[in-house]
Amino acid sequence: MASTRPNVIIVMCDQMKATASHLYGSPFCETPSMARLAESGVLFRNAITPHPLCAPARTSFWTSQYSHSHGGRRNQTLMPAGATHAFRLWKEAGYHTGLIGKNHCFEQADDLALFGTWCEIGHAGLPKDGRTKGMEWVRPVSAIDEAHSVRRNMPNVSPRFSCAVTDFPLEDYSSGLVAAQTERFLETHRDGPFALWVSFPDPHEPWECPRAYADMFPPEKIVMPPFREGEFTDGTAPERNRVLHAMLGMEEDNPEHVQQLMACYYGMTRFVDDGLGRILDAVDANGLRENTIVVFCSDHGDLMGEHQMARKGGVFYDALTRVPLVVAWPGMIDGGATDESMANLVDVVPTVLELQGLDVPRSMQGRPLPKVTGAEPREAAFSEYGAGGRPFTMEDLASVRASGRRALFQSLQWREAEGRRKMVRTPDWKFVHDSMGDLDELYDLTADPWELTNLAGNPEFADVRAEMIRRLADWSFETEDAFPVPLP
Repeated sequence: MASTRPNVIIVMCDQMKATASHLYGSPFCETPSMARLAESGVLFRNAITPHPLCAPARTSFWTSQYSHSHGGRRNQTLMPAGATHAFRLWKEAGYHTGLIGKNHCFEQADDLALFGTWCEIGHAGLPKDGRTKGMEWVRPVSAIDEAHSVRRNMPNVSPRFSCAVTDFPLEDYSSGLVAAQTERFLETHRDGPFALWVSFPDPHEPWECPRAYADMFPPEKIVMPPFREGEFTDGTAPERNRVLHAMLGMEEDNPEHVQQLMACYYGMTRFVDDGLGRILDAVDANGLRENTIVVFCSDHGDLMGEHQMARKGGVFYDALTRVPLVVAWPGMIDGGATDESMANLVDVVPTVLELQGLDVPRSMQGRPLPKVTGAEPREAAFSEYGAGGRPFTMEDLASVRASGRRALFQSLQWREAEGRRKMVRTPDWKFVHDSMGDLDELYDLTADPWELTNLAGNPEFADVRAEMIRRLADWSFETEDAFPVPLP
């Protein structure tokens, strides 16, 4: 007999910006499975990542804490030992817990022991040991390895990016494999209760796309984002933004190569969406629809053409910080709703715990989401980046004996640690401040949704800037020192 306690499936993809979907305004990339999920739940139009970098975002997601509280501010710092996170709580509550897909979060032995099912695959394929727990791969390991061979040696299309279109069997790419593995999991554990993290590695680079999906986005279909001449040369852009553009700016690239890159990214996005559709079909086929909470989100976004760049890198444009978020539970949550207020990925775990009737630990800084629960909407959301390191300047970039992607990777760890940047966003405004220096940023998201004109230095908007600084200060005071400090 199936459990009466609600299961949960968290479907997370990697590096998908919200506007990669037609649900968030893309004029050419349809995501019908996301739309199907939204029909049975709530779509959050203004969801923000707490940190636009993989590992900090994932640790923040599962602990419901900002990175300045849990301490994981770089990709090299994963879940801290002994942290209170969702899988620990679900295991204690008697749930079968599982990961299928990308990890980049858990590494402590006691955390890994919490998972009854563990089937990990990353951007370059299976991990070195390739071991699984709880179930074997549904496809031969040799076939999976072959399908990821190009990703381990990507062809150079430009000094700034690489991409490839390939013809391996769809079921051996990570997106096809993760979907099939999840189908098998749901058949096996349909009596529940279970808590499953389905973690698609795509559409994060390496940008390799099956031909069938890349062909969905021919050049004439792709709409390039607008840009502003002088955006990075007129003195209004912070140095951190100018450094990133100096490495990643695609103005000199062949437009056909840029369109090829975008076809791969959006094709990979559509492949993930089809995988989500397969998972939703499996939920229905196994009689789990009315007893399973399903969440779809991304950990952070990708510039992908905006500001004439691709990838990510410590800046706070919406392309990197605004993510898709849908929460559904048919019969228990009113379907087809849209929430326009501000939300954050740290709010997801407290929301799910409340829906499951489980206590939300005091250490968690997120709050249950409106429309999914009875919570009130909130006016602002926050994100951050940096660990207090010395800024990486244009002068430092000039000293790196490389350019483009090579310079990006050689300076990566320095730039991940530089500064202490904090962002506050409301539906209408965005403000970014770094207490260690550099220019502030202020964008009028109503008049300038592509964030092409920084208004922070414009005296006409001094009152708006002051209000956003107040919001940042209040948030900083509220969220610092999440753990009690022992006193002598």
